[in-house]
Amino acid sequence: MKRLSRFMHHLIIFSVIALIAGCTVMTPRQPDWQPGKEYHLTILHTNDHHGHFWKNSQGEYGMAARKTLVDNIREEVALDDAHMLLLSGGDINTGVPESDLQNAEPDFKGMRLLGYDAMAIGNHEFDNTLPVLRKQQEWAGFPFLSANVFDKSTGAPLFQAYKIFQEGDLKVAVVGFTTDDTIKQGNPENLKGVEIRSPIEVAKKLIPELRKQADLIIAVTHMGHYDNGQHGSNAPGDVALARAVPGIDVIVGGHSQDPLFKPDVQNGTLILQAHEWGKYLGRLDLVIKNGAIVSSHYKLIPINLQKKTAASAEANNTRALLNDKIAEDPSMIALLTPYQEKGQKELSVKVGDANGRFIGDRHSVRYRETNLGNLIARAMMEKTKADIGIMNSGGIRDDLPKGRITYKSVLQVQPFGNMVSYIDFSAQELTDYLSAVASIPPGTGGFAQIQGVSLTLQNGKATHIKVNGQPLNPTRHYRVALNEFSASGGDGYPKISQHPSFVNSGYTDADVLKDYIHAHSPLAPQDYAPTGAIKRE
Repeated sequence: MKRLSRFMHHLIIFSVIALIAGCTVMTPRQPDWQPGKEYHLTILHTNDHHGHFWKNSQGEYGMAARKTLVDNIREEVALDDAHMLLLSGGDINTGVPESDLQNAEPDFKGMRLLGYDAMAIGNHEFDNTLPVLRKQQEWAGFPFLSANVFDKSTGAPLFQAYKIFQEGDLKVAVVGFTTDDTIKQGNPENLKGVEIRSPIEVAKKLIPELRKQADLIIAVTHMGHYDNGQHGSNAPGDVALARAVPGIDVIVGGHSQDPLFKPDVQNGTLILQAHEWGKYLGRLDLVIKNGAIVSSHYKLIPINLQKKTAASAEANNTRALLNDKIAEDPSMIALLTPYQEKGQKELSVKVGDANGRFIGDRHSVRYRETNLGNLIARAMMEKTKADIGIMNSGGIRDDLPKGRITYKSVLQVQPFGNMVSYIDFSAQELTDYLSAVASIPPGTGGFAQIQGVSLTLQNGKATHIKVNGQPLNPTRHYRVALNEFSASGGDGYPKISQHPSFVNSGYTDADVLKDYIHAHSPLAPQDYAPTGAIKRE
């Protein structure tokens, strides 16, 4: 009797605890898969599309050829009685004027026709306002995922955190994460009221919960792949996520725009990334048994990419395909052609000429002063009658070509539609501001291209400041021209948009540059050559 009473006593206590916890005793989910049976799942992926819905002038990439490739693989997978997911690591917006002028409508509708299952929210999704982003979701017709983006005022998620797909007998959870650098890199005006929490901290809580619901967990991320987790001044990326959070089977990444020709395996997680612009389609074939991955095969498939070859003794360069030619899908061509023609018509207008190339390549302009950075800074100065022009290198996205310059050329250089602004600083305010801006390290989007001023940076402070060749006058004010993105704190700049003298000029940056090119053509690169405006000691 005593033993029975003790048993009944423990049973009552256990029942009370269960009632408090939610009225029922939770039991582990019973999986649908059959023990010992092998299941096959193919994951296709792209990332950092950046408006490249149409093939380039060499016939490389483009969504029409991508659709042919995806359809062929989908048919192959179906014939093998396997399953497939098509995913994106984000950043569909910004980069090609034909797309930018149309709010990436052709790109998202093209993704819908391709049959994408889900995508991560990238930082460039916030280049537009939230209403535009919601419209893009309608065009796409598939989930935009991010578990770490929230409404600042309510604490509610702004987007769906994850989706669980039933792939045969397998439940596959696809969860999204967005780089917390978005607040620094995104347009501050579009990010008002948006909170970006640490993806790693959110994942530490969420992944164990998803493990109870799904057999396989795939993270679609826009966080960046950094070798050995060495992310420098960037926010932690995929390697840091995998190391800090066990239980993620696959990371389909983006943001750093790397071609990973084999997965980076960290803490049992396969990390993937497929370069940029749809140049490659990533393909991961998995064999899953008893709820675990038992083998995998991965490759990046080039989409009509070419390499230069020396075709003759005279070494005339010709191009050869890396793989067999992929035909363009007629239904995708029919969808995209009206958008391409509309964009081409608006962008083909000539605005001026250049006697040489102006350098805007990210691997140059984010590391050193360039003639294009100086040209843009000078254009803003002239428009606002400013003493100094400052341009963040992250806002410069392409070279300005030698020869005929069209409106398209200008929009490729400055695709974001930022407003040019200006502010009148006292000498001391200017010193403090220049100290902060000049301290932003090379290799980041905040690296400053500056005109009208020279200085020496010593221990984080701007010294020996000269404005247009004259020493700083402590009794006067100086006008600084910059874009509103930087003025609002973008790319790590001090936020000055609340300063009493701050003025939004009402002119977009691309139009300011267009007008300057038209007025000063033909442009001579040597007139904008680097002068070593910032000396670092």
